[in-house]
Amino acid sequence: MIDAILLSIEIIGVISFAVAGAIVAIDKETDLFGVVFLSLMTCFGGGIIRDITIGRNPPAFFRELAYQVVIATAVALTVFILASVFKRHYVKREQLVLSVNNYIDALAIGIFSVSGVGTCLDFFASRGESAGFLVCAVLGMMSAVGGGMIRDLILRDIPFILRKRVYALAALIGASLYYLLAAVIFRGNEVMQMISEIFCIAVVVVIRVLATKLKWNLPKAIRFSELREEEADEKPEITVK
Repeated sequence: MIDAILLSIEIIGVISFAVAGAIVAIDKETDLFGVVFLSLMTCFGGGIIRDITIGRNPPAFFRELAYQVVIATAVALTVFILASVFKRHYVKREQLVLSVNNYIDALAIGIFSVSGVGTCLDFFASRGESAGFLVCAVLGMMSAVGGGMIRDLILRDIPFILRKRVYALAALIGASLYYLLAAVIFRGNEVMQMISEIFCIAVVVVIRVLATKLKWNLPKAIRFSELREEEADEKPEITVK
């Protein structure tokens, strides 16, 4: 029962990231292959980085996740077809689509940040080793944001994690909290670990939604665009006689 619930949560995460990746790819006007490829990278890129880092070779993407790849591909194709068929409605409601995509993306990073920690814990436990907090928290975060980072770099964009409101930080908070609950407080209690997973996913989603609604941003050293606008306003007008 518990395994079925956890598997369902993971599949929801795959579907969510597949949709989010496909929408970003469509927004950048990539072709069919580009939409599918970038959708898959969004879903599994972070997990590949995590597995290579902890020495889980070849990564699970190439060994155990064939059904997830099929699901993600089917979702990406569905989004592509819907966008192609309803292209005028899509363009008219593009802001609504992007807004909904933000919620989908929030759910996905919550699920993958928590499942990333779980994967690290299981991997080290299978080798008779204890997984440290820093390793699990950072790689849990990377599981959630690594795929989007790869996607953005391919598209020659500044990755979301470096500019979007409390994006990577939300994943890091969720991953850290899950490690403390699953590996420290409720260690060995599968039911409470499952409840902890759902709770931590909810925490990440709430943080991301609030960050979007309330426009939370981490501080930047210099906001060049604002300073340039201020300087332009301060320049005296030159009148020609």
